[in-house]
Order: sequence, then C-alpha cells, then structure tokens
Amino acid sequence: MTSQQPTTALPDAPTDPVQAMLEAPLSLRERKKLKTRQTIRREAYRMFTEQGYENTTVEQIAAAAEISPSTFFRYFATKEDLVLSDEYDPALITALLARPSDEPFLTSCREVMTGLVRALLQHERQELLTRMRLVTEVASLRTGMHRGRHSPEELYLTVLTRRAGVEEPSYEMRVTAAAIGAATTEAMLRWAAGGGREDIAALVDHTFALLESGFAGV
Repeated sequence: MTSQQPTTALPDAPTDPVQAMLEAPLSLRERKKLKTRQTIRREAYRMFTEQGYENTTVEQIAAAAEISPSTFFRYFATKEDLVLSDEYDPALITALLARPSDEPFLTSCREVMTGLVRALLQHERQELLTRMRLVTEVASLRTGMHRGRHSPEELYLTVLTRRAGVEEPSYEMRVTAAAIGAATTEAMLRWAAGGGREDIAALVDHTFALLESGFAGV
C-alpha cells in the first residue's frame, strides 16, 4: 500500500471576475484585509438603505460587521471615507497603465472604464447604485467626492504622470484629468439619479465619445 502525502488546502479562487481582478496583485494577507473591508462596506450599505446615512453610526456598522469600532477605523478613516473610497482605483490604474503607451489616453480610458462598468453591473450593481445614490443625496459626500484622494481627477492624473514618466503633471495633464473626472462623475450621478434604469455602460461610452469629439454638435 502506498502512503498518501498530506495535501495543503489552497484558498478558493474567486469566481467573480471583478473580485479576481481586485485580488490578482495581492498577497494572502492583503486579500484577507480586502474581504474585511468589503464586509464592512456591505453591512454599512445595507444599514444606510434601511435607516439612512445620517442615522447610521460607526458603532452600528462595526457591530453589524462583527468588529470593534477601533477595527473599523483601521480600515476607514471616517464614515464618509467608507463611501468615497473603493477597491477599484488600484485595479483601474493598473489596467490603464497596461494599455499601449502610444494609444490616445481617452481611448484607453474609454476601453477600460466601459469594461469595468459592465463587469460591475453584472456582479455588484446594487452596491454601485447605493453608493452613487448616497453621493447624489448626501451633500457632504458629494462635496467630499471632489476633494483630494477621493477625486476621480487624481486617479487620471496619476496615470497620466506615470505614462509620461514624470514627477509633476503638466498643465495639459491637469486639464485632461479634470475633464475626464468631471465627465465620468456626471455620468455616474445621472445614472443614480434615474434609479439605475439607464444603461450606464452605454452612458459612459457616450460620455467618452463626447470628449473625443471635442463636444462637436453640442
């Protein structure tokens, strides 16, 4: 009789392509932290829907996620940060930087953004809609979305400077990032304001078509 060697259980690979994209560059420890962040956010969104953003406290969210308030603050600086930050930015930056270096930046953004939105609609539609509704309805969140690291403009500016291999962005880069950030944000807010009934992937694609055309015909 031959003896069987003990096998080591491997972590289950995510079946959700969005989750797979987020976890791909992460270590096992980082993946565990990602799942904790997602659990906290999922419970928070559920409570925001049931009792409102302003009426939900950090302590209530922590209890629902079965963590302590101090643990909550290790993952999110504030309740506002929970809504305004997400796990997609690093993956989006990686995807944009993987596009051909000689491809027009708007084309790269159009391809990556429409693809990501389609994937999110299939797997995280309700969470995305809840988040954008909150930004639409809560004044402090809408203001916060345009500040510092939460600003979509900063994401595009990061990619532009890395693509160019420079430390400081040029004026042209800043204008480009500001235009794309504002346009994509407007598309997401319009979708949320309409209750998610519009085809957001088509709307994002149309938004980039407008940018590429220089707003011809407007």
